[in-house]
Amino acid sequence: MASDISVDIPDEALAAESGPLVERLTADGVGGALAAQDPSLWGPEAESEAAVRLSWTNLHETSRPLVAEIEALRAELHAEGLDRVVLAGMGGSSLAPEVIAGTAGVPLTVLDTTDPAQVADALAGDLDRTVLVVSSKSGTTVETDSHRRIFEKAFADDGIDPVTRIIVVTDPGSPLAEVDCRAVFTADPNVGGRYSALTAFGLVPAGLAGADIATLLDEATTAHRRLSSGSADNPAVRLAAALGAAHATGAEKVVFADTGSGIAGFGDWVEQLIAESTGKDGTGLLPVVVEGEQATGFADAADDATPVAIGPAVTGTQLATSGPLGGMFLLWEFATAIAGRLLGINPFDQPDVEAAKKAARSLLDGPAGGPALTPVLVDGPIEVHTAGNWMSAGTTTVGDVLRLFLGTAPTSGYLSVQAYLDRLDDASTAVLRPELGRRSGLQTTFGWGPRFLHSTGQYHKGGHQNGIFLQITGASDADLEVPGRPYSLGGLQRAQALGDGQVLAELDRPVLRLHLTDRAAGLVELVKAVQGLPSGGGTA
Repeated sequence: MASDISVDIPDEALAAESGPLVERLTADGVGGALAAQDPSLWGPEAESEAAVRLSWTNLHETSRPLVAEIEALRAELHAEGLDRVVLAGMGGSSLAPEVIAGTAGVPLTVLDTTDPAQVADALAGDLDRTVLVVSSKSGTTVETDSHRRIFEKAFADDGIDPVTRIIVVTDPGSPLAEVDCRAVFTADPNVGGRYSALTAFGLVPAGLAGADIATLLDEATTAHRRLSSGSADNPAVRLAAALGAAHATGAEKVVFADTGSGIAGFGDWVEQLIAESTGKDGTGLLPVVVEGEQATGFADAADDATPVAIGPAVTGTQLATSGPLGGMFLLWEFATAIAGRLLGINPFDQPDVEAAKKAARSLLDGPAGGPALTPVLVDGPIEVHTAGNWMSAGTTTVGDVLRLFLGTAPTSGYLSVQAYLDRLDDASTAVLRPELGRRSGLQTTFGWGPRFLHSTGQYHKGGHQNGIFLQITGASDADLEVPGRPYSLGGLQRAQALGDGQVLAELDRPVLRLHLTDRAAGLVELVKAVQGLPSGGGTA
């Protein structure tokens, strides 16, 4: 892995188009102003929000005291035989530590799901060796609160005092900071969740799992020297200008592939950062993360997408960024914030995220189990539920439904696949995104529900309104009750899927929900139906 960050723009047309933007941003002193936390960079409407959201620019310095605290707690835990770390967190509270731990090659069990089977799998680990890190900025995140309650009961049922096994990461003054637990780490409240990789939210879980967080901060320090520069060679300015220039010419999507970066899962982290920061006011950049090292697909990229390599540039790359993880975190945070200036939006708010949460809460407050819904079609182990008037009378198979559904996409639209399933065990889903992309000709994203609601969910409602949405839900063999709450995990998962689908339908977006009454058999049949679709050409 390179020791410093780099931005490469091998596409000559994109380099030429971005040149004037680089000059403008440099003349305006944007790189230095951002490093100095100037809240006026995004205009008067965004200034009050930006004024309390810019502390991430110097976390490489302010987070240093955490290193010794985390190392001391880890040594204390290990002395008691506690070496299994489970993280309960959503969005920015889980994505960054998962990348840090994965890149370092240290084990970290991440719970960013409401799927009963996935949570049960984490519970089935050795509780005698387990500590639970409960991570939430607000302290009220419903998924994380549910995880905490379930684990507290499991510890108590095993004769373990839960107070000795729970570590909290939250903002000062949140309800979670008052929970009886072993340790509380409070993060800087002037950092938004998606910019929190180098706060306690990223460092505590990864550090307790064994990642070298001191080196991570060293990497960010090295990168910061270049990112705060007023030079036209500032990597963040060049990256933001390229993204802005591409968007101005119709490339509103950014296709990410790992080309040998040495960073595990970076696309999932940068997906949230970009989608939630830019996807609002009917504009934005939609990240499309492809599996593994699939950059060869760049050669077929459509005009509405910019192929970006995470790692060295390869054939078809228009943009490439590389460097160590700490530097890459900071590079993309700086570039995303600057891109917000070019797009004319506030990159620090998320005005459309709350709608799906409200809809889910409304369903949870209703009758137990939520409303009974009648499918429009049942094809073996798959029930079909639709929103919109695109379904033809006489349709009898899931394959035909999919064909009609894909036909609803507008020109330069995209397909969002949303799986409310177990991301550890329901492995058949891995083929769905690339197969649907190839056969539809649409840029196709894939999100695990409900974690994408804390990520790309903002873009779906606030960004370019040209998406169509495929939800996949499944029956659970065994549910988990949430202690002290009137709902189960399965009920919460269902409410989250239905609530988000309801909000999308109210925006007149086509929604197709396929409910698998038998998960294993249903996934097999769904894959077969997708593979039977005619090819639409274009990129996956």
